Amino acid sequence: MTHQQGYKLFKLRKNGTLGSLFINAAAVLPVGEWMQAETCHEKKGFAYRPFWHCCYQPLAPHLNERLASGEQRVWRRVLMIGTQDMERPASQGGNWCLADKIKILDV
Repeated sequence: MTHQQGYKLFKLRKNGTLGSLFINAAAVLPVGEWMQAETCHEKKGFAYRPFWHCCYQPLAPHLNERLASGEQRVWRRVLMIGTQDMERPASQGGNWCLADKIKILDV
């Protein structure tokens, strides 16, 4: 199976665990394990976009890495399987990569 390398922005919790920024945000995402994208998490106010949303570079100008609430967001390198490109405006970092599976590589 072919892997691609990319980057994903995660919420870094005070206890050191990682979580998604918006969708299914309570889930703890493990480092070093393959995770299948889930398609059942819809959230009011957000477009329904299944798959893991990743970037080819650690760049998403429309998202802050540190919020006024104290929440910190961090980029982590990921491996991706089953990818497809999603064109986005340059203000959102350009092309995103949608992946069926990801593995978080960095701590």
